Amino acid sequence: MSNVITIDGPSGAGKGTVSALLAQNLGYHLLDSGALYRLTALAATLAEVKFDDEPALAQLAANLDVVFETADGGVKVVLAGNDVSLDIRTEAAGMGASKVAALASVRDALLQRQRDFALAPGLIADGRDMGTTVFPAARLKIFLIASADERARRRVLQLQQKGEAADYQDVLAAIQQRDKQDSERASSPLKPADDAHIIDSSELSIAQVLDAVLRLVSA
Repeated sequence: MSNVITIDGPSGAGKGTVSALLAQNLGYHLLDSGALYRLTALAATLAEVKFDDEPALAQLAANLDVVFETADGGVKVVLAGNDVSLDIRTEAAGMGASKVAALASVRDALLQRQRDFALAPGLIADGRDMGTTVFPAARLKIFLIASADERARRRVLQLQQKGEAADYQDVLAAIQQRDKQDSERASSPLKPADDAHIIDSSELSIAQVLDAVLRLVSA
Protein backbone atom coordinates (compact mmCIF):
# COMPACT_ATOMS: atom_id res chain seq x y z
CA MET A 1 0.00 0.00 0.00
CA SER A 2 1.49 3.33 -1.05
CA ASN A 3 -0.69 5.71 0.99
CA VAL A 4 1.67 5.66 3.95
CA ILE A 5 3.42 8.64 5.56
CA THR A 6 6.39 7.80 7.76
CA ILE A 7 7.70 10.00 10.57
CA ASP A 8 11.03 8.82 11.95
CA GLY A 9 13.53 10.37 14.32
CA PRO A 10 15.12 10.14 17.77
CA SER A 11 13.32 10.07 21.09
CA GLY A 12 11.86 13.43 22.13
CA ALA A 13 11.80 15.07 18.71
CA GLY A 14 8.00 15.29 18.77
CA LYS A 15 7.18 12.36 16.49
CA GLY A 16 4.38 10.96 18.63
CA THR A 17 2.41 14.17 19.03
CA VAL A 18 2.83 15.23 15.41
CA SER A 19 1.91 11.76 14.15
CA ALA A 20 -1.26 11.62 16.26
CA LEU A 21 -2.36 15.10 15.12
CA LEU A 22 -1.58 14.28 11.49
CA ALA A 23 -3.55 11.04 11.67
CA GLN A 24 -6.54 12.90 13.09
CA ASN A 25 -6.22 15.69 10.51
CA LEU A 26 -6.14 13.28 7.56
CA GLY A 27 -8.44 10.62 9.00
CA TYR A 28 -5.67 8.01 8.71
CA HIS A 29 -4.78 5.04 10.88
CA LEU A 30 -1.82 5.41 13.26
CA LEU A 31 1.10 3.11 14.00
CA ASP A 32 3.27 3.99 17.00
CA SER A 33 6.03 1.48 16.32
CA GLY A 34 8.07 2.60 19.31
CA ALA A 35 5.19 1.52 21.52
CA LEU A 36 5.48 -2.02 20.15
CA TYR A 37 9.06 -2.24 21.41
CA ARG A 38 8.10 -0.61 24.70
CA LEU A 39 5.27 -3.12 25.02
CA THR A 40 7.67 -5.97 24.34
CA ALA A 41 10.01 -4.63 27.04
CA LEU A 42 7.08 -4.23 29.46
CA ALA A 43 5.83 -7.74 28.71
CA ALA A 44 9.35 -9.09 29.28
CA THR A 45 9.62 -7.32 32.62
CA LEU A 46 6.23 -8.61 33.76
CA ALA A 47 7.11 -12.15 32.65
CA GLU A 48 10.60 -11.89 34.18
CA VAL A 49 12.21 -12.53 30.80
CA LYS A 50 15.75 -11.17 30.57
CA PHE A 51 16.65 -8.71 27.81
CA ASP A 52 19.33 -11.07 26.49
CA ASP A 53 16.87 -13.98 26.04
CA GLU A 54 16.28 -13.30 22.35
CA PRO A 55 14.01 -16.31 21.52
CA ALA A 56 11.67 -15.54 24.43
CA LEU A 57 11.57 -11.84 23.56
CA ALA A 58 10.75 -12.63 19.92
CA GLN A 59 7.92 -14.89 21.08
CA LEU A 60 6.51 -12.10 23.26
CA ALA A 61 6.75 -9.62 20.37
CA ALA A 62 4.96 -11.99 18.00
CA ASN A 63 1.97 -12.33 20.33
CA LEU A 64 1.27 -8.72 21.35
CA ASP A 65 -2.45 -7.87 21.14
CA VAL A 66 -2.31 -4.10 20.67
CA VAL A 67 -4.55 -1.28 19.39
CA PHE A 68 -3.67 2.43 19.07
CA GLU A 69 -6.50 4.92 19.64
CA THR A 70 -6.12 8.65 18.85
CA ALA A 71 -7.99 11.36 20.73
CA ASP A 72 -7.31 15.03 21.47
CA GLY A 73 -3.89 14.92 19.85
CA GLY A 74 -2.78 11.99 21.98
CA VAL A 75 -2.51 8.24 21.66
CA LYS A 76 -3.99 5.58 23.92
CA VAL A 77 -2.18 2.24 23.78
CA VAL A 78 -4.42 -0.73 24.54
CA LEU A 79 -2.79 -4.11 25.22
CA ALA A 80 -5.11 -7.11 25.48
CA GLY A 81 -7.96 -4.73 26.33
CA ASN A 82 -6.02 -2.82 29.00
CA ASP A 83 -4.85 0.79 28.75
CA VAL A 84 -1.07 0.68 29.28
CA SER A 85 -0.32 4.15 27.89
CA LEU A 86 1.35 5.36 31.08
CA ASP A 87 3.10 2.07 31.87
CA ILE A 88 5.13 2.16 28.65
CA ARG A 89 6.15 5.83 28.83
CA THR A 90 8.62 5.55 31.70
CA GLU A 91 12.36 6.06 31.23
CA ALA A 92 12.92 2.39 32.14
CA ALA A 93 10.48 1.27 29.44
CA GLY A 94 12.26 3.48 26.91
CA MET A 95 15.65 2.01 27.69
CA GLY A 96 14.19 -1.49 27.63
CA ALA A 97 12.66 -0.76 24.24
CA SER A 98 16.03 0.34 22.88
CA LYS A 99 17.59 -2.93 24.07
CA VAL A 100 14.95 -5.26 22.58
CA ALA A 101 14.83 -3.21 19.35
CA ALA A 102 18.50 -4.04 18.79
CA LEU A 103 17.62 -7.75 18.45
CA ALA A 104 17.08 -8.86 14.85
CA SER A 105 14.63 -11.63 15.74
CA VAL A 106 12.42 -9.19 17.66
CA ARG A 107 12.42 -6.76 14.74
CA ASP A 108 11.59 -9.64 12.38
CA ALA A 109 8.71 -10.72 14.61
CA LEU A 110 7.23 -7.20 14.52
CA LEU A 111 7.90 -6.38 10.85
CA GLN A 112 4.80 -7.89 9.25
CA ARG A 113 2.65 -6.83 12.18
CA GLN A 114 3.66 -3.22 11.53
CA ARG A 115 2.96 -3.52 7.81
CA ASP A 116 -0.51 -4.90 8.58
CA PHE A 117 -1.45 -1.50 10.03
CA ALA A 118 -1.38 -0.03 6.49
CA LEU A 119 -5.12 -0.03 5.77
CA ALA A 120 -7.33 2.35 3.77
CA PRO A 121 -7.59 5.30 3.67
CA GLY A 122 -3.96 5.59 4.82
CA LEU A 123 -1.45 5.24 7.62
CA ILE A 124 0.81 7.52 9.64
CA ALA A 125 3.76 5.40 10.79
CA ASP A 126 5.80 6.80 13.69
CA GLY A 127 9.15 5.24 14.55
CA ARG A 128 12.85 4.96 13.84
CA ASP A 129 13.01 2.77 10.73
CA MET A 130 9.58 3.28 9.18
CA GLY A 131 10.92 4.96 6.04
CA THR A 132 14.03 2.81 5.69
CA THR A 133 12.90 -0.73 6.55
CA VAL A 134 9.19 -1.10 7.26
CA PHE A 135 7.67 1.12 4.54
CA PRO A 136 10.45 1.87 2.03
CA ALA A 137 7.84 2.72 -0.65
CA ALA A 138 5.93 5.24 1.50
CA ARG A 139 4.50 8.21 -0.41
CA LEU A 140 6.09 10.72 2.00
CA LYS A 141 8.92 10.30 4.51
CA ILE A 142 9.67 12.73 7.31
CA PHE A 143 12.73 12.59 9.58
CA LEU A 144 12.09 14.76 12.62
CA ILE A 145 15.08 15.88 14.66
CA ALA A 146 15.87 18.18 17.59
CA SER A 147 19.01 18.83 19.61
CA ALA A 148 19.67 16.51 22.56
CA ASP A 149 19.55 19.52 24.90
CA GLU A 150 16.12 20.54 23.66
CA ARG A 151 14.78 16.99 23.82
CA ALA A 152 16.02 16.67 27.40
CA ARG A 153 14.38 19.98 28.31
CA ARG A 154 11.08 18.79 26.85
CA ARG A 155 11.26 15.47 28.68
CA VAL A 156 12.01 17.13 32.03
CA LEU A 157 9.05 19.49 31.54
CA GLN A 158 6.83 16.55 30.60
CA LEU A 159 7.82 14.63 33.74
CA GLN A 160 7.38 17.68 35.97
CA GLN A 161 3.90 18.27 34.56
CA LYS A 162 3.07 14.72 35.66
CA GLY A 163 4.30 15.53 39.15
CA GLU A 164 7.44 13.42 38.79
CA ALA A 165 10.93 14.49 39.86
CA ALA A 166 13.40 14.85 36.99
CA ASP A 167 17.07 15.80 36.86
CA TYR A 168 18.05 17.47 33.59
CA GLN A 169 21.55 15.97 33.44
CA ASP A 170 20.25 12.46 34.10
CA VAL A 171 17.59 12.82 31.41
CA LEU A 172 20.12 14.23 28.94
CA ALA A 173 22.51 11.34 29.62
CA ALA A 174 19.71 8.81 29.08
CA ILE A 175 18.74 10.45 25.77
CA GLN A 176 22.34 10.47 24.56
CA GLN A 177 22.76 6.83 25.54
CA ARG A 178 19.59 5.83 23.71
CA ASP A 179 20.61 7.82 20.63
CA LYS A 180 23.89 5.91 20.61
CA GLN A 181 22.16 2.54 20.98
CA ASP A 182 19.61 3.31 18.27
CA SER A 183 22.07 4.71 15.73
CA GLU A 184 24.77 2.06 16.21
CA ARG A 185 22.65 -1.10 16.29
CA ALA A 186 23.30 -3.59 13.51
CA SER A 187 19.62 -4.16 12.68
CA SER A 188 17.78 -1.17 11.14
CA PRO A 189 19.80 1.63 12.76
CA LEU A 190 18.24 5.05 13.27
CA LYS A 191 18.95 7.13 10.16
CA PRO A 192 16.93 9.13 7.61
CA ALA A 193 15.87 7.46 4.38
CA ASP A 194 17.63 8.83 1.32
CA ASP A 195 14.36 10.45 0.16
CA ALA A 196 13.24 11.71 3.58
CA HIS A 197 12.44 15.36 4.32
CA ILE A 198 14.38 16.42 7.43
CA ILE A 199 12.63 18.82 9.81
CA ASP A 200 14.44 20.28 12.81
CA SER A 201 11.89 20.92 15.56
CA SER A 202 14.36 22.40 18.06
CA GLU A 203 12.91 25.90 17.77
CA LEU A 204 9.46 25.03 16.38
CA SER A 205 6.16 24.54 18.14
CA ILE A 206 4.12 21.39 17.51
CA ALA A 207 1.69 23.50 15.45
CA GLN A 208 4.56 24.77 13.26
CA VAL A 209 5.91 21.25 12.71
CA LEU A 210 2.42 19.97 11.84
CA ASP A 211 1.96 22.85 9.39
CA ALA A 212 5.30 22.03 7.72
CA VAL A 213 4.31 18.38 7.35
CA LEU A 214 0.86 19.25 5.99
CA ARG A 215 2.47 21.47 3.35
CA LEU A 216 4.59 18.49 2.26
CA VAL A 217 1.50 16.28 2.18
CA SER A 218 -0.29 18.78 -0.06
CA ALA A 219 2.74 19.08 -2.32
